[in-house]
Amino acid sequence: MLVSSRSAEEYAAFFDLDLDGLRGRRVLDCSAGAANFAARARRNDVEVVAADPAYALPRDELASVSAQSAKDGKAIALAHADRFTWGWYGSIEARERMRSRALAEFVLDLAEHPQHYVAAALPALPFRDVAFELALCSHLVFTWADQLGLDWHRAALRELTRVAREVRVFPTLVQGAGEPVPFWDALMADLESAGLHAERRTVPYEFQVGGNTMLVVRH
Repeated sequence: MLVSSRSAEEYAAFFDLDLDGLRGRRVLDCSAGAANFAARARRNDVEVVAADPAYALPRDELASVSAQSAKDGKAIALAHADRFTWGWYGSIEARERMRSRALAEFVLDLAEHPQHYVAAALPALPFRDVAFELALCSHLVFTWADQLGLDWHRAALRELTRVAREVRVFPTLVQGAGEPVPFWDALMADLESAGLHAERRTVPYEFQVGGNTMLVVRH
């Protein structure tokens, strides 16, 4: 199980977000892992619910899994060194410091505000229809397209668009070497047939080479 401690700064770049513009809005972060986005955004008067199956773990075990995941994620990047660029972070060490701070903030916020963290997994979420104005999905949909196929992706995106008016997914490449999603065209056609508008947008972030786009889906 990978439980990444991504930072609010990364989220802003992944999803081209302006937190001031989200004030007063209800946002879902799915699957959030050990990110500190929910904690930071709520300080900015954004109502964020984080969802991840890992929240079923005891807090100490979750923190331990997250720390190990940071090492595993670094190993993936180093194993495909020609497919990653460190420019956005500045250095490997800067990325590690950012992730460590995010993990510490997440663990503290989880302890103080557990009601904002829901143990749940795609493609079945325990939220009512259109419960959120925006849903964010980082490094799950598309990232694991080599293991989760077309049917799972279809169900996951349908579920995200059920609970939110707008969905943003980052990145739009497969993990590791960053290969294209093999069933992209079929999935986009399925979304269109369901009455959904999907477009790929460039964002101000790149770590995987070519991984600088997100998918935006709206009704």
